[in-house]
Amino acid sequence: MHRTTVSLALLLALAAAPGMAQQRALSPRIGYLYPAGARVGQTVQVTAGGQALMGARAAYVTGGGVSATVEGYDRPMTQREVQQIRERLEQANQRLFGAGLDGRARTGLRNLAQMARIATEAGVTEEQLRKLREFVQSRNDPRRQQNSQIAEKVTLRVSVEPDAAPGPREVRLLTPLGLSNPLRFHVGRLPEHAEAEPNDPEPNDLGAGLPAVVNGQILPGDVDRFVFAARKGASLVVRAEARELLPYLADAVPGWFQAVAVLRDPRGRELAFCDDFRFHPDPAFAVTIPEDGRYALSIADAIYRGREDFVYRITVGEVPVLTGVFPLGGTAGSPAALEARGWNLPSTRIRPPTGPPGIRLVSLPGTPVPSNRVPFAVDAVPSVAEREPNDAPAGAQALRGAVAVDGRIGRPGDVDVYRVLGKPRSKVVAEVAARRLGSPLDPTLELTDAAGRRLAFNDDFVDRAAGLITHHADSRVEAALPASGVAFLTVRDAQRMGGPDHAYRLRVGPPRPDFDLRVTPASVTVRAGARAAVTVYALRRDGFDGPIALRLAGAPEGFAIEGGAVAAGEERVRLTLTAPASGPDEPLSLRLEGVATVDGREVVREAKPAEDMMQAFAYRHLVPADEWAVAVLGRAPTGPTLAVRQTGPVAITAGGTVRVSVTAPLRPLSGEIGFSLSEPPEGVSIAEVARGASGLELVLRADASKAKTGTRGNLIVEAYREVPRQRGNARSGATARRVPLGLLPAIPFEVVAR
Repeated sequence: MHRTTVSLALLLALAAAPGMAQQRALSPRIGYLYPAGARVGQTVQVTAGGQALMGARAAYVTGGGVSATVEGYDRPMTQREVQQIRERLEQANQRLFGAGLDGRARTGLRNLAQMARIATEAGVTEEQLRKLREFVQSRNDPRRQQNSQIAEKVTLRVSVEPDAAPGPREVRLLTPLGLSNPLRFHVGRLPEHAEAEPNDPEPNDLGAGLPAVVNGQILPGDVDRFVFAARKGASLVVRAEARELLPYLADAVPGWFQAVAVLRDPRGRELAFCDDFRFHPDPAFAVTIPEDGRYALSIADAIYRGREDFVYRITVGEVPVLTGVFPLGGTAGSPAALEARGWNLPSTRIRPPTGPPGIRLVSLPGTPVPSNRVPFAVDAVPSVAEREPNDAPAGAQALRGAVAVDGRIGRPGDVDVYRVLGKPRSKVVAEVAARRLGSPLDPTLELTDAAGRRLAFNDDFVDRAAGLITHHADSRVEAALPASGVAFLTVRDAQRMGGPDHAYRLRVGPPRPDFDLRVTPASVTVRAGARAAVTVYALRRDGFDGPIALRLAGAPEGFAIEGGAVAAGEERVRLTLTAPASGPDEPLSLRLEGVATVDGREVVREAKPAEDMMQAFAYRHLVPADEWAVAVLGRAPTGPTLAVRQTGPVAITAGGTVRVSVTAPLRPLSGEIGFSLSEPPEGVSIAEVARGASGLELVLRADASKAKTGTRGNLIVEAYREVPRQRGNARSGATARRVPLGLLPAIPFEVVAR
């Protein structure tokens, strides 16, 4: 950035323009990290941009081998602070020169000595003047867009041990307000560069030191350019990470930084252009260098947007990149080797991952520069390979029972047909995984009887467990077999595309009822002896709709959950997590489990931590995180605690009310105590707070026109006290403000018919 010197009068005139005051965030949140990675053995300075980060005192990194310390904090001035400084400078100028900052008096203020004298008279520091300049520059520079969500900055010192394992980590900040969300930080083994502005049009020179990783940020209209030396015949790979670092931006369309990379030869001719790789928004390509010389690489946003959180990392050089493996999955314990596909691969064979069923990530083993990782499905059912020719029912491959088929749509227009055998009228489920496993295939599934009559068809099936996918292109069908017990299942590409990379894994067989769990947020802050609200999502499969009991697994003494059950047929529940009266000094990782009876057997599934993220103002995704981290702040207060006397679920009659007795401090320091529902179900409300024979009572009401009979779950009740506002500080006519007191334990409820 270039520092611009302007007259004090002009500075104040610009600062006086109308603007929005910075809004106070309710919880700490990191919007970006820059740079978003570091090399093993390296110590780097990292900026964490976000909101509500004041007082950040510690940083925590998952995965081991990486440590981070907080070195500084900065934030822009608010409109109110600007106005206060402006008034002080105006008054100082009046005292010194007997005139305001307008008219002929302004000409005299261009002298730096006079500017310094006025600032000294006003008691305004150089640091305050610096922030005032930045405020004006941000207001008048189209490349600097004001955004309170990333306005505050914490400076971190991040150290990576020489033996740290390469790969992604997660960084969280601890502030007086609590623990921030996690954000991804990469550890690598290649030399790292940071862009040096300005590098448009004059590029940064990387020399001949490839392979390397380049870190940068894109501002509005920005194009970052780099030059490097390359030799003829080199197999050069360019692979960007942008959306991979920040998967979703809530206030940007399409909801992420859509990076575009262009490579030009020594004569300036375009050698390669890429704005995505297959369906991945991040560009990646490989080229064979045609001649010795200096090559130019540029990166920009596809529509020239930009902001500080448009962060990227680009790997450039002769590095190995996996574009896929085949087959896409296997049976747990299977020793079969995988066929690797990609660029600069030292070997095309990889041993499959081990472990229980689930999605695993595989990479090339034993390479000096670690490759990227691609998904691989480990399943419990037997695996079979597709057998060609199978383009028509006459050559259909027979499938019986539960089985997973590994196949390819090997050429454009190819179709694969399978003959499904089972008991007459029995239910069969077929689900194809391709996009979720990195394949470019856009599959469709069609189930027909022997006469060709369609029994079921599906193009796109939404899998909420795949939180990083925005176009759910995989397919799933469920239907009863005909009386003959024979049906034909056809797999094809919706766009009639095909090729060696268009692989799929097809699961066919009777329904296998099961469930997965997600718990949000991935970072929880709770006061000692108090409660925090969390949400658990039940991702049900193949018809399972039974209740799921929730429990903490191996938690330290004093931690507990209330309302720990997902009701039958429900897909989510909010519950409360209680912390011990004296919590640990450091955040810790907790585990939440769900237990259910499925087909007569007990099934236990761990709830995977996730962040409920918004994309492009409207869409929501459950983005997985490494740990469910919990920070306990302070010590428990003495005196009465918030509690519910009711035992068992509360039945609220549609159109009626029910009373729930609670305990709470009758006089919470000052002000009246009140209660409100957090994210209540439709039609359910607190009608009043009454005083009963045994204390306070919440009168819960279910509006007969809005509350749906059979609705079940938990009510999350917030307690607060109302404190009168100071004279002259009331906004919008409000005479009191609410001070939170905490949460009641989650109250299980059900809306019942009259």
